[in-house]
Amino acid sequence: MKLFRGGSSTESGQAPKPAQAAQRLSRRSSGLGELSRHWGSETGLCILDLGATSASNIRYMTERGHKIYSEDLLVASTDPSLATKDEQGNRVLDDKRFLSDNLLYPAAHFDAVLCWNLADYLDESLVKPVVGRLWSAMKPGGMLLAFFHTRDAGPDAPCHRYHIVGADALEVQNMVAPKDPKRGTSGPVQTSIGGGFRLQRVFNNRHIENLFNDFASIKFFLSRDHIREVLVIR
Repeated sequence: MKLFRGGSSTESGQAPKPAQAAQRLSRRSSGLGELSRHWGSETGLCILDLGATSASNIRYMTERGHKIYSEDLLVASTDPSLATKDEQGNRVLDDKRFLSDNLLYPAAHFDAVLCWNLADYLDESLVKPVVGRLWSAMKPGGMLLAFFHTRDAGPDAPCHRYHIVGADALEVQNMVAPKDPKRGTSGPVQTSIGGGFRLQRVFNNRHIENLFNDFASIKFFLSRDHIREVLVIR
């Protein structure tokens, strides 16, 4: 868990640079545009970014007077020690252990959560527990933005990191799974071509509505790149 806010060189967007930066592509986001209108009318909001540290996201939020926390749950889920089996002998991840080490925030702490495409790539056994923990960590009226692939995206759809560069503008970067020199690709999450995280499932609208059943409202935005954007309110 990392907290960034204005006041020092580390907290003002100077995140560590990877040894080899992946190429970034641009895309527009209707969901982000609507969320940005909320940000523009408030100050001092508390934002949770569920992805690897992004200098762009830190800078965008801190320049507007908001606090931003960054937590990479997808990478955290690759911890090999999480692997276990359910009563039927099926391989699952230990969600209780996962939540004992991640998303450790007070209740009603966040005004907004940037979930990105986490649910599509996170192990099945963690998705509902993580959404439940996010519900608890969000303030009533707080907003969560999530991206879901449509079936047309295909099984090898790459996992992306999203960097905010404008009110409704993103830069999209392919994510590569971390590697352990002793184990190869770390953790129970299997990877697809190019070392990226593999798409685990495709949610339809009903699945998404069920996933966010405890939230007050949900709004869908369908884009041209086989992505269904979802904005939910706590």
